[in-house]
Amino acid sequence: MQFGKTTPILRSFDEAKARAFYLEYLGFSVVFVHRFEPGLPLYMGIVRGDCSLHLSEHHGDATPGASMRIEVSDVDALLAELQAKDYAHARPQLQATPWHTRDMTVADPFGNRLTFTTAISN
Repeated sequence: MQFGKTTPILRSFDEAKARAFYLEYLGFSVVFVHRFEPGLPLYMGIVRGDCSLHLSEHHGDATPGASMRIEVSDVDALLAELQAKDYAHARPQLQATPWHTRDMTVADPFGNRLTFTTAISN
C-alpha cells in the first residue's frame, strides 16, 4: 500500500486576510472556492508548486494554531521573495537547525504556523 499526497486543512476566519496572506504574500494560487450558499463559510483550495492547502472557515474543520513544515528547494530565495513584498504583518528570519535544515517560519493571520524548510547537505 502506498500513501498519496497530503493536503492539510487550516482554519481561517476572514477571506480578505486569507487572500492577502496566502495569495498576495506567499504566492499561492486559488484552485477552487466553495460555499454552500452565499454568505456561508468559505472553503478554498490553494496551491504553489507541489504544496496544496485547504483553508476553511467552517467550525470543526480544523483548529487554529496548527503547525506544518513545507519543503522548498531554496528557502533563502523564498525569504528574499517575501522580504521584497510590502506585508506589514510578518518579518521572517532564517534559522539553522540541529537536524540539518534551514528553516523560515511565518504565522498566518489565524495563528497557524508554516515553516518552510530546505535540507542542508553535510
